Amino acid sequence: MSLLRRWADLLDSRFVVPGTTIRFGLDPILSLIPGVGELASPAFAMILLVQGVRQGVPKVVLLRMLFTALLDALIGAFPVVGSIGDVFFRANRMNLALLERHARAGVRPTGADYLFVFGVATLFGALIALPLLLAIWLASVAWQWLSGLVA
Repeated sequence: MSLLRRWADLLDSRFVVPGTTIRFGLDPILSLIPGVGELASPAFAMILLVQGVRQGVPKVVLLRMLFTALLDALIGAFPVVGSIGDVFFRANRMNLALLERHARAGVRPTGADYLFVFGVATLFGALIALPLLLAIWLASVAWQWLSGLVA
């Protein structure tokens, strides 16, 4: 758990804005990198969800963790404003707190638990891939349109 705690801290609250008590991590900084930066926090959320299944966290808590991660992804989807939102909405730390509070030692996950996480990961991946595919499509349409103007 200490490794997960260090990663959550690194992504959400490792640094302090000088002269304030406002903390932030790499998540809002990485989100400024188009295409790649938006993946760090969702990838960590999936690691937390898998760990939650392994530790027998109730499905309703896993679902809550998923909604927190989706809300974080939604906030981060807006350029610049999303980065500012990431400073104040620390989804990774929230999800880690849920995991630590609800983990039960010695409870083995069932096949249904793994199926739940697989389904969630698939849905989450589709929700992340959809805007990326839309952006690629829009870029190709714009390129074709611009090519037609030049020719």
